[in-house]
Amino acid sequence: MRVAAIQMTSGHDIEANLEVASRFLEEAAQQQAVLAALPENFAFMGLNSGDKRAVAEPDGAGRIQNFLADTARRLKLWIVGGTVPLRLGADGRVAAACLLYKADGQRAARYDKIHLFDVDVPGSTESHRESAHTVPGHEPRVVETPLGKLGLAVCYDMRFPELFRVMSRQGAVLFTVPAAFTVPTGQAHWESLLRSRAIENLGAVIAPAQWGVHPNGRETYGDSMIIDHWGKVLARLPQGQGCVVADIDAASRMDARARFPSLEHRVIYNT
Repeated sequence: MRVAAIQMTSGHDIEANLEVASRFLEEAAQQQAVLAALPENFAFMGLNSGDKRAVAEPDGAGRIQNFLADTARRLKLWIVGGTVPLRLGADGRVAAACLLYKADGQRAARYDKIHLFDVDVPGSTESHRESAHTVPGHEPRVVETPLGKLGLAVCYDMRFPELFRVMSRQGAVLFTVPAAFTVPTGQAHWESLLRSRAIENLGAVIAPAQWGVHPNGRETYGDSMIIDHWGKVLARLPQGQGCVVADIDAASRMDARARFPSLEHRVIYNT
C-alpha cells in the first residue's frame, strides 16, 4: 500500500498553512496513497513559542481538527495530523497532540508527544524549552490501520528507542514521526535515527518534516523520508515543500521477520 510524507514551511497564519496542507494532501490522494502524514506544527508555528496557547483548541472541536476530519472524508484518505495544540493544562500549557483520522473522517487516535525538546543545541546558539508551554504525554499509542498497526511518535521521540520497542511489542509494523528538526541536529542525526528505528523494529517509518526558514526566524532541516523495514530509504524530499510517496511492502516485511527473527530474540532486562 502507498503512503505519503508531506513537507511544509509552516508559519503563524493557520489558514495559509491549511491551504498548503490541503494542496499536498490532495496530491497524495491523486497518487493513490492510503495514508498521508503531515509534519509537526503543520497548522501553526507561532512567532513566539508561547503563541500556541492562544490558538489551542479544545479536544474534539476547532478549525484545525475540523480541517483534518473534513479533508480525510473528502479525499477518502487516512491522515496523520502532525501535531495540533490542544488545551490541557490548568496553567495554560497545551498538549502537542498527534491526531490520526480515518478515511471516513472519524478520529482513530490521539497521541500526546511524550518527550519534550528542552535542550541547548550543541554547536549552536539555538535553545528550546518546549515544556514551558507544552504538557508531556505519558502513553504510547498504537492503532490498527489498513497498513497494519501504526505506532505514533513525534520528533524528539525518535531519540528514545525504548518507546519504539514498547510500540513494537504492542504489534506496530510501521511508525510515523512528524518532526520539526533543527538544522544542526538534522545534519548530524536525522537519517541515522530514523533508519535505526526502522531496522531495529523491522518496521517502516514515515517521517514528514518542516523545512526552511519560518516567519519566526527559526530554520528547520527538512529531508522528509519514507523508510522500509530493512532501513532502505524509499523516498525523500531533502528541501522545499512538497509530497513524496512510496509503497509499503507488507509481504516483504513479513518474510524478513520470519527469516530474521530478531524481534523474537529480544531479552527484557531487569535493571
